[in-house]
Amino acid sequence: MKTDIPGAWMRVSLFIATFTSLYTSLHVYAFLKLRRAVPLSGIATALIVVLMIVMVLTPILVRVMESANFEREARVLAYVGYTWMGLLFLFFTASFSLDVWGFLVYAAEGLLKASLGGLKFPPRQAFFLPLFAALLAAGYGMVEATNIRTETIVLKSPKITRPLRIVQISDVHLGVLIREARLAGILEKVKAASPDIFVSTGDLVDGQTDSLNQGGDLLREIRAPLGKFAVTGNHEFYAGLERSLEFTKQAGFHVLRGEWANVAGVINIAGVDDPAARGSGQSKEVPETELLSGLPRGLFTLFLKHRPDVEKSAEGLFDLQLSGHAHKGQIFPFTLIVRLVFPQIAGLYDLSSGSSLYVSRGSGTWGPPIRFLAPPEVTIIDIVPEKSAQVMQPKR
Repeated sequence: MKTDIPGAWMRVSLFIATFTSLYTSLHVYAFLKLRRAVPLSGIATALIVVLMIVMVLTPILVRVMESANFEREARVLAYVGYTWMGLLFLFFTASFSLDVWGFLVYAAEGLLKASLGGLKFPPRQAFFLPLFAALLAAGYGMVEATNIRTETIVLKSPKITRPLRIVQISDVHLGVLIREARLAGILEKVKAASPDIFVSTGDLVDGQTDSLNQGGDLLREIRAPLGKFAVTGNHEFYAGLERSLEFTKQAGFHVLRGEWANVAGVINIAGVDDPAARGSGQSKEVPETELLSGLPRGLFTLFLKHRPDVEKSAEGLFDLQLSGHAHKGQIFPFTLIVRLVFPQIAGLYDLSSGSSLYVSRGSGTWGPPIRFLAPPEVTIIDIVPEKSAQVMQPKR
């Protein structure tokens, strides 16, 4: 197995540097807007600058504090810092929209040779209106993040002789913010669905905590007669692959890493590692076409893959791919940016050669404990014989 650990570290470092630069820029933007709207004394300016520096460094500080076993303090800082992150993004979105409006008014004045002052927003309004909108959106988003929805899809297949129910969770991000109480709410939906097969399509854990035992106990309580299966997401590698795999396996999941399983002669289930493993020396990378082409062709094939990418050469070799990762952007309008990277961002997609893709919006949150116009979900996939229109009911 070829390893490129320096290259992996370089990619991680580049991501951290890029994220920190962009996040710092948002703070500079917000500070300049505030200073134009409100007169600030020297002391007030210094305090605001220090606060913003702390907020920029929060992701790093949280990890350092956890490593030093200050978990409670890390959780408080994470809740404040990541909530601020979501609020700042929402403020920037609303404020920048007013900036665009102001530019259009300015351009119209030049074209019309007339004053349009009534259409302009003074600096004070241009700051407080977006701030108010951001606070409303963030408040709603914090409630939406805890409102787990159940999404149900029904697929007909000639390869199924009896109805089969699969329940999917994805992107739970168990860690410093997503704790046992939130997980319990997610798993209530899973239990109510009475799955035949229970799957996790990656990012079950986050890279921010080392104490997940109670969460593992809750997951272990879920019973699925035909088994529980999981694949790695990028955060399993960020959190430490060995620890992540141990947790996932102890929670009762069979982790598929470039592997497949034939389940009771009823269904094939295959899974691959997330690309985050590449260059780490920990990947079990197997070409998808090689993996899938070796499966029995007469059975329904379920393919678990964290990222909602579909290899053209693999289409037709599986019946349904389950993915996550994109969170549907988590906070609108970030959805529009994520869609540029992952066009198939959420929901069910028909692919060529009879294959389908379902992309979960995710069951938890990453970073900000906010989901705005992208509610979390637990997904029920009912696969029924082709001639049946039956929708399965929870087993009692």
